[in-house]
Amino acid sequence: MMDIKLSPPGGSLSVLCLGAHSDDIEIGCGGTILKILKSHTNAEFFWVVFGAKGNRKKEAEASAKAFLAGAAKRTVVIHDFRDGFFPFVGDTIKDSFESLKRDISPDLILTHYRSDLHQDHRLISDLTWNTFRDHLIWEYEIPKYDGDLGTPNVYVHLDPAVCRTKVRYLRKYFPSQADNQWFTEATFMALSRIRGIESNAPRGQAEAFYCRKMVAAATDNLRSKPA
Repeated sequence: MMDIKLSPPGGSLSVLCLGAHSDDIEIGCGGTILKILKSHTNAEFFWVVFGAKGNRKKEAEASAKAFLAGAAKRTVVIHDFRDGFFPFVGDTIKDSFESLKRDISPDLILTHYRSDLHQDHRLISDLTWNTFRDHLIWEYEIPKYDGDLGTPNVYVHLDPAVCRTKVRYLRKYFPSQADNQWFTEATFMALSRIRGIESNAPRGQAEAFYCRKMVAAATDNLRSKPA
């Protein structure tokens, strides 16, 4: 297994996080975000949630503020597209992506898994690839009833303390989800433990992603490069 470094520790890094709903980014890659912020004091984050209204919007804003507390610069955008209906207003969501493309060109994009069975998640993934065609894209995963987890090929090893912080934030900032039987510490810690086993994580925990295109330059400090 090869170690791919996004940039030297302490170096600059710009990251675009895309989520269909108000807790998707945090569930899929919250630990990775916290780890990046710990090692990259100059990291800049663009955080976009496409479907959040009312209390869910407030939850998204509070959570983003907590997760991105260590960012050198952060931009948080919350849209209010209707939950479950993204494919039917895809042209309008596409306009949002085109506007985003004119504003930023990130080093790394974190988005939904292309084979996710939730229609909103899948559309955001498709539009990510359609819009950002020369960027490094990692697709994160979200456990759910559909049973659509795949076989990832990128792993980010995490300290158990980071995983616990991620779970604590999820439980704290998304009380609207507390009654869902899957929204538990056991769910999130179990998935990160499984991915930790798969990647031989030294502390036993990891988040996993699906990377479809990447060019690796064989240098002393191997760094990832977008295709």
